[in-house]
Amino acid sequence: MKSLNAWQVASIRIFSAGMVLLPVTLRQLRSIPGKELPRIFLSGLLGTFIPAYLFCLAETKLDSGVAGILNALTPLFTILIGALFFQTKLPINKWLGVFVGFAGLVMLVTAGKDVKFSNMGYSTYIIFATICYGLNVNMVSLHLKHIPSLTLASIAFGLLIIPSGLILFYTGYTSQTAINGFWYSTGASAVLGIFGTAVASVLFYMLMKRAGPLFASMVTYGIPFVALFWGFLAGETITIVQIACLAIILAGVYLANRNR
Repeated sequence: MKSLNAWQVASIRIFSAGMVLLPVTLRQLRSIPGKELPRIFLSGLLGTFIPAYLFCLAETKLDSGVAGILNALTPLFTILIGALFFQTKLPINKWLGVFVGFAGLVMLVTAGKDVKFSNMGYSTYIIFATICYGLNVNMVSLHLKHIPSLTLASIAFGLLIIPSGLILFYTGYTSQTAINGFWYSTGASAVLGIFGTAVASVLFYMLMKRAGPLFASMVTYGIPFVALFWGFLAGETITIVQIACLAIILAGVYLANRNR
């Protein structure tokens, strides 16, 4: 995001994911009943499109390490949304895990000497993104489990090519080619879309169908550690308080899932 704004980075990510899977989309589109397309489009919006923009907007003010820690809330929202909207029963250990996880979240958002309300506001972008993830995981598990993973991901991203392309065009992307670092940032965004979005989504859907939505959402166990590692290499400040808050959030996730 040194040469492109948040809207452009997210748009390139979605657009490149859709384009790399487009041959599969065109081949598989006829095999999907028309009544399923709105659900698949909604899955693309909740699982990738909306969170992509929210994460990029949040990281204009937040370090990537903090963003990765907040992303660990995904399993907790998967549990809560399943209980509230998908009739999933919650035993006491899951409620306890949710409360512990949210305690870690509150500590993370409010800790530190330099926390400002503006930064707290940017944290809510990622929190809302994890809510979208939780909604999508439950919806796919309930309504789209019968669709093969590659077909589901490719059609979802194929349907998002036009909206992401329009956002890219109307943010003035094509007029910025002379900016220093433009092509490097574009390439990095495309790599994020191809590997971190297209390939990763196919693998995630495969995992979710084999192991269930709650287990699949637990991949977020590893994301904070990866994010902190890359943040450290990029020179971001990582504090003991952040590590402690991460431990509390992951403890909540563990409590909520220990019977699995």
